[in-house]
Amino acid sequence: MTDSFSRQPLPEVTVRELAQMLTDASNTLQLIDVRESWEIETASLSNFVNLPLSEFAQWSEAIETRLDRDQETLVLCHHGVRSAQMCQWLINQGFTQVRNIAGGIDAYSIVVDSSVPRY
Repeated sequence: MTDSFSRQPLPEVTVRELAQMLTDASNTLQLIDVRESWEIETASLSNFVNLPLSEFAQWSEAIETRLDRDQETLVLCHHGVRSAQMCQWLINQGFTQVRNIAGGIDAYSIVVDSSVPRY
């Protein structure tokens, strides 16, 4: 993933909002986790698709067949930096409803569910 994208404020969702969204069965969210597999093994949330940024070259070409450009898409990482990069890239690919999960899984563990391990 290159740094050649335009910088603009990204829409965000808080971890409290995420927790509420995850309990709402009517939500049809696309949930993406861009962390490494070892991070997923350490701490994860259900229903997230893992697309590690380190493997960008392997999955980026097929993103349009894997995801719906117009479906609400939330992106997660450890603290919110890598997910912000992914959000910006998705927006540049024409995705229309992308939001970064502010604070990442670490904030989720602190604010929402302390049973999710911190690392």
